Amino acid sequence: MSLQLIDEILVGDQQLSHLADDALMLLKQLIATPSFSGEEDNTADWIQAFMENRDMSTHRLRNNIWAFNKYYDPEKPTILLNSHHDTVKPNEGYTRDPYLPEERDGKLYGLGSNDAGGCLVSLLAVFRYFYNSPNLCYNLCFAATAEEENTGENGLKAVLPLLGHIDFAIVGEPTQMQLATAEMGCMVLDCTAHGTAGHAARNEGDNALYKAMADIQWFSSFHFPKRSGFMGDIKMTVTEIKAGIQHNIVPSECHFTVDVRLNDCYNVGEVLAIIKNHTISDVFARPGIVKPSCIDQIHPLVRAGIALGRKTYLSPTSSDQGWLDVPSLKMGPGDSARSHMANEYIFVNEIKEGVTIYTNLLKNIVYCLIHNPENNA
Repeated sequence: MSLQLIDEILVGDQQLSHLADDALMLLKQLIATPSFSGEEDNTADWIQAFMENRDMSTHRLRNNIWAFNKYYDPEKPTILLNSHHDTVKPNEGYTRDPYLPEERDGKLYGLGSNDAGGCLVSLLAVFRYFYNSPNLCYNLCFAATAEEENTGENGLKAVLPLLGHIDFAIVGEPTQMQLATAEMGCMVLDCTAHGTAGHAARNEGDNALYKAMADIQWFSSFHFPKRSGFMGDIKMTVTEIKAGIQHNIVPSECHFTVDVRLNDCYNVGEVLAIIKNHTISDVFARPGIVKPSCIDQIHPLVRAGIALGRKTYLSPTSSDQGWLDVPSLKMGPGDSARSHMANEYIFVNEIKEGVTIYTNLLKNIVYCLIHNPENNA
């Protein structure tokens, strides 16, 4: 969908144009409010106040805010609109103030602008657009959730039991408004290699760092035998390492962290068993393992997106989509390549595009539900 066409739609629908402008204003406030995972209380306050001030009744658990459309009907299917308002910490490469929402050359700079503030405010704008509609063919549940970046227990996972029955979901993550119909799962491993301390000058001890290096080499080169035709190989990447207390002491322990991206060929137990059979370090999986997910290409949600000219693809990154046990689609304004980068930004027109395409996607779903009711779940 061209930017010219998007602008024409916005001009033709003054309500949608106003909602897009309001979304941009909220995004700037969220950027200006630090919201690291587990510390999102202030952004949760802003989101809740924004919604309540616009006559939307909200619910809250810890730093999670959610709401249902005004004319919720338990007899109708329910679509979850979800995105997160926590961010990672700004990296050392920033040359701009990460908490200063600054527009320049069509870009809005600031931490969380792309991942996933732009998605969140666009989905909220669309929720507002449909909120007072009395004759929807479905219910909408909007959820702004916490602790996505650290796969925490107090985010979407904690809220899901309180949302009631959800039939399918749109998870807002930066995909350039394309359709991520599948995503890799994620498991984080904490590993410890053990040795014996000794004096480095006398060649004493058993160096735990060298043992860790052997395991790290295995992680970097091993290929799991089963390869997913759609998701490809499991990917393992060592991302952190720590050993030693001073230069002349052989380290007795070496700790390292492994990021594992899961496909649909193995369950978690099988992956851990293979890893432990090939390494000498102690290996422990952190809580909050996110499973891989996939939605059928003929699902009404996917068909509605394809009808808008959107393309489907496999996302290599994981998200809150992994907590869901219902069909879900990952889709949102922005570009995943900008996530966690220094001087993060999103194009202002991407917000407009997000609001427009999300709105038309939900309108198209009505047609797909009517003509293929067997694919509702």
